[in-house]
Amino acid sequence: MQIKLISQNQLTEEQEEQIFTLPVAIGRDISQLPQGMSPVVLLDSSKQVSRFHAEITSDNNQVYLQDKKSANGTKLNDEKLRGERRPLNNGDRVTIGNYTITVLLIPDGSTEPTVVAESTSTIFLNPQSEVTTTSTSIVESSQSSIIFNPNTGILEQQLTPTTSTPSSEFPHNLDFWHGKRISLEAIDRSRFTVRETEYVACGGGMGSFAWVDMLRIAGVRTENIQVLSIQNKPYERYETLLRNCQIPEYKRIRSGSDSCPDNIWGWPGYALRDAWRALFSGQVGAALGFLWQVFAEPIHADTYTPRAKDVFESMDREAQRIGWKKMLEPGSILSLRQTEDGRYCIAYCPDPQNNRDTRFVIAQYVHLCTGYPGIKLLPDLEKYRQDYPEEIGDARTVVQGYEPHDHIYEKLEKQGGTIVLRGSGIVASQVLDRLYKARQVNANIKVIHLNREPRKGNEFDRAQRYVENDWEFQPYNWPKGTWGGDLRRMLEAADPLRRRELLQDWGGTTTASRKQWRQIIKEGKKQGWYTITYGLVTQLERNPRGGVMTHLVSSEGLKEVSADFVIDCTGLVSDPLQSPFLHDLITHYELELNPQKRFHVENNFEIKKLRNQSSRIYAAGIITLGGPYAPVDTFLGLQYCAHRSVEALAAAKAPGVRYIEGIYSLWQWLKWALNNKP
Repeated sequence: MQIKLISQNQLTEEQEEQIFTLPVAIGRDISQLPQGMSPVVLLDSSKQVSRFHAEITSDNNQVYLQDKKSANGTKLNDEKLRGERRPLNNGDRVTIGNYTITVLLIPDGSTEPTVVAESTSTIFLNPQSEVTTTSTSIVESSQSSIIFNPNTGILEQQLTPTTSTPSSEFPHNLDFWHGKRISLEAIDRSRFTVRETEYVACGGGMGSFAWVDMLRIAGVRTENIQVLSIQNKPYERYETLLRNCQIPEYKRIRSGSDSCPDNIWGWPGYALRDAWRALFSGQVGAALGFLWQVFAEPIHADTYTPRAKDVFESMDREAQRIGWKKMLEPGSILSLRQTEDGRYCIAYCPDPQNNRDTRFVIAQYVHLCTGYPGIKLLPDLEKYRQDYPEEIGDARTVVQGYEPHDHIYEKLEKQGGTIVLRGSGIVASQVLDRLYKARQVNANIKVIHLNREPRKGNEFDRAQRYVENDWEFQPYNWPKGTWGGDLRRMLEAADPLRRRELLQDWGGTTTASRKQWRQIIKEGKKQGWYTITYGLVTQLERNPRGGVMTHLVSSEGLKEVSADFVIDCTGLVSDPLQSPFLHDLITHYELELNPQKRFHVENNFEIKKLRNQSSRIYAAGIITLGGPYAPVDTFLGLQYCAHRSVEALAAAKAPGVRYIEGIYSLWQWLKWALNNKP
């Protein structure tokens, strides 16, 4: 007999599953697990998981779970086991430490496809595997069908997901491009336009903006920097995602006062700027309120967050100050190769509609920050779309929270209805807030909040996150100590596997605590229009009324949930192998990936294996998740990555780069305050 174990990756928030042959031994130390049993190793930095914690066995066609007298016990659904043996049924939840694992039984003779349990799995991980290369054990995840088109940046559905570039297309149709290092003579003979510069930022988003801003402040001139991007503004994709998940410009985003993309010093922060504007418009109470928030957060006041509009306007001001448009080169990035003279050559297409207009840029220092390649669509949602291809655009009844779906709220306001909401992060909370506003137009709207299991609040050391009404609260997506405190130092000093353990304990789906929003949840439960249900989704199908039937398996057995619409808020795709450009780079140079299958970077965010003589490539953002820094996809995190890499450039005596410190730093801040060029 086999069993399927399903859990959630606390870093990427992805559902992960594997099939094991019974018997199964579970623990954190593979050397302590009995031979002859399928080993399930749970990474755990806080020692909540014992070395040999529990086992799953079968006897007379009945599956059993037994706690092996572990220090902290094992929970089967809501029952705590300490040394006991209990029958294990289909859909049961097993909780060990911070892991909640749903169990599906696969009887002998089942047609369930067998999946070999890989030793490099990010949930069930062999602790002897720290860093992998594409030549040994890269297992690519399934492709999302909703991607940001790499040529246009537009979010779109693709019928046949792929990340490989055809060999007939530029630059892969050039013979010399297949080597590890290419010659300048071969580039010249190709007759394509070639430009040379010192620094190139690939991506053109928020991370590229942070790096270029840091370079300009460090002394590099605009003519020595080139930004390759399909975005007109660095926040263009971010703004689109905010708008789609119901966060328009006037709403406040999940970020701190001192996380200022326009200001590397962080002062004055957004709270002080809000207070200043309020004071000079005669709103003294509001001004004092902003100052009280940053002083008393998060104990005596809700955490301060800036408005999206203020962030974007401040970035526009800084972009003009540093000459962003002068450095911006519109184009889709295709591929990158090392050159024989110790630099890098990047192939790109300025006009995606005209593939003949293709070019090369050669640079000594390159920065990679391409962002999220797509939107996460769970397998059951993907299959539903394949089964009902006629549902497109405003006819969709099953949507992802990050794609446009305003038609759902418009229909609910006119006709009422029931909606299934999946996910418990910041997007789900914003969608629920929008549904609450829709109920003020039409009270005949009901929300069924579907979770895989009850939330208990992640634990680390003596700390545990607060949970209320099955929502887990934290001001930001990572504990604040990971930005610049003791948790940051702990992570930076750790080896790749230890980092994986720490991030597993610190991560997880959370949302910011807001008194007004929490009151909405309480009101919804009391009035009955908001309910919570638990279970693992096995299938979606159309119901007789044209809505959606969700089939669940849980510890209570099989369930069916009928609704008019389903909104899934499980997040974005962060796997670099799903980006055609990064996929080509990783496979061509057999780059090392960390245990999270993201770029393995040094503490200064250099991809060391790509070093070419004195030239270097740095990475930032979500593609470095699992490395030396936790909040890599936040405003302050992107600035931290930029600062570390620019400091490394200054130490390497890169052209035009000096340390931003002392009197020079103060002088540059004064220039920023006066809106003068660096």
